[in-house]
Amino acid sequence: MDPECSQLLPALCAVLADPRQPMADDTCLEKLLDWFKTITEAGSSLLLLQENPCLVELLCHVLKPQDLSSRVLSFSLRLTGVFAAQEDCFQYLQQGELLPRLFGEAGPLGGAAWTAPTVRSGWIQGLRSLAQHPSALHFLADCGAVDTIFSLQGDSSLFVASAAGQLLVHILSLSMRGPAEGPPGLQADDWPACAQKIVGHIEESLRSTAAPQITQALNVLTTTFGHCHDPWTQVLWVQLHPLVAALLEKDPVPAAHSLVDLLLSVARSPGLSSSSCGLWETLAQTLSHLSPTQAGLLALGILKLQDCPQALRAQAFAVLLQPLACVLKATAQGPGPSGLLDSTSADSVTADILLPSKAACVGLLCRTLAHLELLLPLPQRPCPWPQAPLLGAAVTLLQLCGGSGSPASDEGRQLCTLLLGCVRVQRAALDFLGTLSQETGPPELVTQVFAVLLEYLRSPDSSPTVLKKAFQATFRWLLSSPRTPGCSDLDSHALLFLRELLPVLQKRLCSPCWEVRDSGLEFLTQMTRRWGGQAGFRHALLASEVPRLTEQLLRDPESYVRASAVTAMGQLSSQGLCVPPASPEHPGGQQKSLLGELLHILSTDSEGFPRRAVMQVFTQWLRDSHADVVGDTEQFVAGVLQVAGQDLDWEVRAQGLELALVFLEQTLGPPRSHCPYAVTPPVAAPASPLTQALQPLCRVRLFEFAFRALFDCDRPVAQKSCDLLLLLRAKMASSSSLQEPRSSPDVASVEAALQRWRAGDQAQPLGDLEPEVVLAVLRSMDLEGLRGALAESSDHVEKSPQSLLQDMLATVGILGENEADCY
Repeated sequence: MDPECSQLLPALCAVLADPRQPMADDTCLEKLLDWFKTITEAGSSLLLLQENPCLVELLCHVLKPQDLSSRVLSFSLRLTGVFAAQEDCFQYLQQGELLPRLFGEAGPLGGAAWTAPTVRSGWIQGLRSLAQHPSALHFLADCGAVDTIFSLQGDSSLFVASAAGQLLVHILSLSMRGPAEGPPGLQADDWPACAQKIVGHIEESLRSTAAPQITQALNVLTTTFGHCHDPWTQVLWVQLHPLVAALLEKDPVPAAHSLVDLLLSVARSPGLSSSSCGLWETLAQTLSHLSPTQAGLLALGILKLQDCPQALRAQAFAVLLQPLACVLKATAQGPGPSGLLDSTSADSVTADILLPSKAACVGLLCRTLAHLELLLPLPQRPCPWPQAPLLGAAVTLLQLCGGSGSPASDEGRQLCTLLLGCVRVQRAALDFLGTLSQETGPPELVTQVFAVLLEYLRSPDSSPTVLKKAFQATFRWLLSSPRTPGCSDLDSHALLFLRELLPVLQKRLCSPCWEVRDSGLEFLTQMTRRWGGQAGFRHALLASEVPRLTEQLLRDPESYVRASAVTAMGQLSSQGLCVPPASPEHPGGQQKSLLGELLHILSTDSEGFPRRAVMQVFTQWLRDSHADVVGDTEQFVAGVLQVAGQDLDWEVRAQGLELALVFLEQTLGPPRSHCPYAVTPPVAAPASPLTQALQPLCRVRLFEFAFRALFDCDRPVAQKSCDLLLLLRAKMASSSSLQEPRSSPDVASVEAALQRWRAGDQAQPLGDLEPEVVLAVLRSMDLEGLRGALAESSDHVEKSPQSLLQDMLATVGILGENEADCY
């Protein structure tokens, strides 16, 4: 500990022990505790207490009957555990009977403070830190702490109850590490007394008729098998397996969710041999005993296992598919099989699970679709994958929700009534339908997919979120449409669909709802980026009003829409697909360039999102050598940097540095590879001196922009500028021009201006900079040191322990007005 902190510590301990003093907030106490943890991890806790006796005095003082803050008492309990984690310090505290008085019956357990959840939590966390060695196990047994932990599993505070269960697992694991002479035997009767007591409590809880006690026992076992993988865990499972299996005989199965968590934790545990402990049989029984609502998560977990019997996988997949099979059967026009399940098993489920209430039906279908969506991309998914039936189920669900389904059976009509207009199922089904695009399907089903997507995009009843997901699913299915090998063009069927889609997109771009306009623009941008060079797509798009409507949305009243319109117009322009925007003063008449329109947005838009979008478009245009840029690249870069440098949005300024980096690399060449194994081709000597190569960068005032950003008040901008200048200096390192010139340029005025900029006065510009001056300034600047300073957090000084102690003392007036480092 620093001497300065040691001097402040006695006063702070006195404040903490005085109930009359106003107490610092929980954040300060947490920081103080973290500091002590850091000290004890790096050195001796015993030495710390001996050198700072005020700490022991604080721990003793909190035991006196007084109206002490529950936060301070909780902090003291946790601090004691941190110190006692080292066995020699534990013995030191034991000699003074401090530990039994803090954690035993004589401590907070029997007082009024115990009613505060903060104190109970601090008691548990203190024991959790303390329980690190054999001496701690004897202490826990002697002071009766284990019985208290058992009772805290049912605490009214969920945080306390959860921490109590985790502490039991930790104590069980610690006791099973065994004494120094060797681990305990693998027979349960040979286990240490503490372990046997915990296991006995778990057995008693599993036999209980009270669901909360069963849940507590299952949660402890789940954590145990998830964290402990030693051989004794297999003995534990063999001993408790009959009690767990007996839960399946109860109706309903108690604590079903916790039971599923336990079985999956056991199945994933590398310390267990699943085939020799009856786990597969128990999993199969559980699948058959739980309702589909409860069994879905278990079925998904089984299907994610790497090694699992094929029969169990088939059973789990059948359980997972059951709700969709029921939907297909209920809406089938004829008696044909659904393709997912046999007809006899689907009848009862249709009536018993899907039809009782809308909430149960919607919840089960959404969970099923989400589980299948997670399963589809996994390598261990079931094979063969029932792509066609699943496509049919997703389309059917969307038809039922949209009102276009016409089921013939009574169950189907009832299902249609429950699902009509249900946004939750629509969103889940569209997500699942988009995921199914990864696989192929029968042509007639793919036709139905595009038909139902077009139906949703056209429907006036589709909500903005449903429309967004419909656009996303449509794009994914267009991506997966059949095409010639080696060709990414849309096929004839997709082009026909596109011709039907574009009028719908036109309508959506005119929607009164801004979210709908925004989703339409995002969809247009995706399509243009993917197929903007294909003749069929270009012809269909240019024959529509979409480009003109997109240009009009550059002046939309909603900033998000303007930003999306900027991105879309930038993409259209890159592909030669945009119409020249009309001037706001002369709509439909005098034309102005898109570049001018975007510069106008960058200069005048009151919201940050459109301006950021413009900068991203300009950077991409420069990178791609856009036609509007290559005409006069220097004028373009200079104009953009001038506007971006004055922007109040730090992300706009940071994007300006990205554009500057692109221009720098285009002017001087990309950075050289630093890989020692990379093959470096011979580089021809430059035809002109370095100073001449830097002239374009000087003419566009790139260096003034970068130097100003170097002292930006927003750290990300300064970091990006520092990286850019370091890159430039590295590119010049091998050039003779970076060496000391024969006659040193006069850089005093530039350096003086930079000093004023660093101090916050950036009113005076640098003016025209010559390459020699730039190189001299780059040589003189400590860019590496600046980068290191920028990498530190903004409050690195205030986060020091000394600052923390000063702040806590300042709150009670112990320090003078100017002695605290408050921030």
